[in-house]
Amino acid sequence: MNSTALAAQIETMETNDWVAPDCQGLNFFDIDQSLQGLLKLYLDDRLRNHMLPHYRNLGEIAGGRLDELSRLSDRHGPVLHPRSPRGADEDWIEFHPAYREMEQIGFGDFGIHCMSRTDGVLGWDGPVPPLAKYIFQYLFVQGEFGLMCPISVTDTSALLIERYASEEVKQKFLPGMHSQDMTKILKSAQFMTEKTGGSDVSNIELEARFEDGNWRLYGEKWFCSCADGDVALLLARPAGAAKGNNGLGLFALPRHLDDGSRNKYRIVRLKDKLGTKSMASGEIIFDGAVAYPLGEVGPGINNGLKMMMDQVNMSRLSHGVRAAAMMRRCLNEALVVARNRIAFGEKIIDKPLLRRQLMKLMVPTEQVLSMALFVGRQLELAEAGDERAAMLARILTPLLKFRSCRDNITVATGAMEVRGGNGLIEDWVNSKLLRDAHIGVLWEGTSNINALDVTKRAIAKVGAHTTLAEAMHDMVAETQGLPGQFRGELDSTIDRAVAFAETVALTGNEPMARKASDALYHMASAVLLASEGARLGEMGEDARRLILARMVMDHRLRAEDPLAVEDDDSEAVAALLSEDMVDLATAQGLAA
Repeated sequence: MNSTALAAQIETMETNDWVAPDCQGLNFFDIDQSLQGLLKLYLDDRLRNHMLPHYRNLGEIAGGRLDELSRLSDRHGPVLHPRSPRGADEDWIEFHPAYREMEQIGFGDFGIHCMSRTDGVLGWDGPVPPLAKYIFQYLFVQGEFGLMCPISVTDTSALLIERYASEEVKQKFLPGMHSQDMTKILKSAQFMTEKTGGSDVSNIELEARFEDGNWRLYGEKWFCSCADGDVALLLARPAGAAKGNNGLGLFALPRHLDDGSRNKYRIVRLKDKLGTKSMASGEIIFDGAVAYPLGEVGPGINNGLKMMMDQVNMSRLSHGVRAAAMMRRCLNEALVVARNRIAFGEKIIDKPLLRRQLMKLMVPTEQVLSMALFVGRQLELAEAGDERAAMLARILTPLLKFRSCRDNITVATGAMEVRGGNGLIEDWVNSKLLRDAHIGVLWEGTSNINALDVTKRAIAKVGAHTTLAEAMHDMVAETQGLPGQFRGELDSTIDRAVAFAETVALTGNEPMARKASDALYHMASAVLLASEGARLGEMGEDARRLILARMVMDHRLRAEDPLAVEDDDSEAVAALLSEDMVDLATAQGLAA
C-alpha cells in the first residue's frame, strides 16, 4: 500500500523529468505500511520489538544491494561444467559472484534457512516462530525470488530429517543444515519430478537397491531444483516395492560421501528456464548413488510420499509468501510510475481509468498478505498441538498456493503495463518480475492440483471446510467496529461460499474445483481484511483494510452484469490511493 514514506523516498531519488523511476534504493520495509500495521496484530510485542530492526535492515538491503545482485544474477546464470579441471567426471556448477553474495545475505547474515530450526539466530532466545520467519522471506523475495527456493528447501528438508531420520542421519546432516557459516553449511535440494510425471508421483521409476550395506539409487530425475544442493531429499521406489504411491520411500542424498569423494550421480544438463534464472535447476542421472532412508523403507513398508507431503505443504505456504512479496514489489513499482509519470498534462495517477487499474493490483496484493500471515499463524498453532489450527492450515495452505500464484502473474503483467514500453526492457525490473511470477503456478502443484487438493481431500475427505466456516464466523462475531449490514453480508457470504464448495466437492464436480477454491479464498480474505481493518482502526491505526474487504465483496464475490454500468466507487478508490491515514469512521462509512 502507498505511504508517505514511499513518496518521501521517491522525492530524494534522481529522476528524469519524463522517465519514471523504479523502486531500487527504497527500503522495502519502511514503505510497506500494510505490513507494519499487521505486525501489531500478528506478532506479540516482545517478538515484534525484537525483529523490527532486523526487518528494517533487510528491507534496506532488499531494496538496495540485494536488488542489484539479483539483476546481475538474472543476467549471468549458472554454468554447468561436466568434468573437473583435471578431467575427472565430477560435474560442478559455476555461479556468478553476485549469486554467492546473495547466498551470504540469505543463509549467512540472516539465517532464514535455519532460524526456525535452531536457537539464537538474530539474537532470538530460541527458534524463531514460523510467522516471523515468513516475514523475512517476504522482504527478501522483494529483492530476489530465485534464491528463496534453496533457502526454503533447506529449512523444510531439515524439518523432515528432524522428524523422520535416524539419529545417525540427523548427526550427519543437521549440523551443516543449521549452520550460517558458508564454509560449513549444507544447503538442501528437492529432486522429485521424473519424465513419467511431476504432479503424478505414483509413476516414479527411480529405483533404490540395498547393496553392500547401503541404499543406492539408479535412474533419472527430470527437474531438480537447486541442482547444486549438498543434501537432496527425493522419492525412490525400493526394489520389489509395490507400484503406485505406497511403494515410494523417502531418501536423503548427499552430494559428497564421508571420505569427501563425489557421490555417484551426474548433472547432465541445466534447464534453460523462463524465470528464476539465478538458481540452478537440472536433469540428473543416478548410477549407484548412496542415499540414506528417512523412516522404514523396503519392499513392504514405505511412507515416503506421506512424509514428503509435510515438505510440500510448507513449500506451498512459502510460495504464497513469495507471491505476496512479488505482488508487493509490483504494486510499489506501479505506484512509483503512476506518481511520477506525466502524460497528457498531468501525473497518470490522477487519470480515472488508471486509478481503477491500480485497484486491480492493490486488492489482490493486500488479500494475499492477509492470507499469508493468517496461514502462517495457523501453522505455528498447529505445530503447538492446536487441532483447529491444523485443520485450518490443511485447507488454507492449498487455497493460498492456488490463488496467490495466479494473481501474481496478473499483478506483474498489470505493473508492467503501467510502466509502458519501458516495462518490457531488461534495464527495468518489470520483465524479470513477470518471468519469475510464472514459476509459482508450476512448483509444488499446478493450479489444478491445488484446487483438487482443496475439494477432493481437504473438503471431501477431511471436512476442513466446516472448521473454516466456524473460524470465519467467529472472527466476524468477535470483531468490533464492523458496520452492521456489512457484518451480515460477511456472515451470509461465508455460508454461501462454504456450501458451494461443499456441493462441488461431495458431488465430484471436478470442473468446478477452481471456482470453488476461488470462492473460499475470496471469502476468507474478505473476512480477514475486514477484521484487520476494524481492529487496526480501533487501535488508532490505518483502517483502510476494511475498505479493501468491501472491494473483495463487490468485485470478487458478487454477481455482475457484464453490460451494466457499475456503481461509482471513486470515493473508496481515493481513500485507498491516499497517502493520508484512513480513520475507522471513514472506513466504516465506505465499507457500509
